[in-house]
Amino acid sequence: MKIKQARFLMSNTDPAKCPVADRPEYAFIGRSNVGKSSLVNMLTDRKKLAKISGQPGKTREINHFMINEDWYLADLPGYGYAKVSKTQRDQFDKMTKKYLTERENLVCLFILLDSRHEPQGADKEFITFCGESGLPIALVFTKADKQSPNKTQSVKAAWKKTMLKTWEEFPPTFITSAEKGEGRDELLEFIEECNVAWREQA
Repeated sequence: MKIKQARFLMSNTDPAKCPVADRPEYAFIGRSNVGKSSLVNMLTDRKKLAKISGQPGKTREINHFMINEDWYLADLPGYGYAKVSKTQRDQFDKMTKKYLTERENLVCLFILLDSRHEPQGADKEFITFCGESGLPIALVFTKADKQSPNKTQSVKAAWKKTMLKTWEEFPPTFITSAEKGEGRDELLEFIEECNVAWREQA
């Protein structure tokens, strides 16, 4: 897939006000410092589509983008560490979970995980929620350029071992580097395949 067009549509805190669910949608989420904005910009080949901040937790709303006038990309607030009050974190959590469980055209939720770290509490808790909610997910290991491929594979294996204790199968996984563009083609190919399947079922 080639990204010929990518444009910002809207930001909001009310999942009911998201764009009309008339085409496939892919959402991206992760801990507040996992490199989500950088990955979105790498994936769309737009340096400033998603705003990158030196302060983790800057995404406070559901941000929707239109890609190739063909599918939606949703950039969700991060979970885990963020310099906001507990009340605000609870509001983000409630908003995000409402979106995830009610968005009928959500084809896949890409959960971003820092490839340098073994399975951590906030990530495991969120993935457990996804499993209990029956959400379609894929794991995206970020920042692979920061370490050796063997280390990244070791972390991926640790996640597989952890998840297969409670999951029937390990979800699709992708190894990425926003700086080097690693994983971009694989992610876009996966989205294209999902788009075809979504339209066949429509």
